Order: sequence, then structure tokens, then C-alpha cells
Amino acid sequence: MRIALLIVVMVIGFSSAAKAERDYPWCVFGGGLGASGDCMYSTRDQCLASSSGRWNTYCDLNPRVRFRQPAPYPPRPR
Repeated sequence: MRIALLIVVMVIGFSSAAKAERDYPWCVFGGGLGASGDCMYSTRDQCLASSSGRWNTYCDLNPRVRFRQPAPYPPRPR
């Protein structure tokens, strides 16, 4: 039983680490989630569905996505 529980915990831990490599556009903030929030939602509807059952939470755009600036244009050849 303990081995099965350990395997489940390891799988959940590894799967969340893999998701951390991508910046999803929507986050749930507040409710004790910390400053970084819970940023794993592709759509606003997913975010709203997740935050609806939590106390004192709200959905907003991921700050890493919101403030990402486009790459500068390469210099033009002369």
C-alpha cells in the first residue's frame, strides 16, 4: 500500500514538473496560492472552473505571458 502511494506521489510530482516548462496563459490567484498562483490553464473557462470552488480566488492572465516582449528585429543588412 505504501509503495503504491509513493508511486502515485512520484507520478504527480513528475507530471507537474513537465507542465512547468510551458507558460500557460491563465492563472488562478489568491486563496493562499502564493504570489505565483496556479498557472496551468489554457483557456479562461478552465481557469474560471477551477477558481469557482476555491475561497477568495480569481482568474487573470499569466504575468509571464502578459509582459513577454517580442524579440527585437534583426538589424537590416546595408
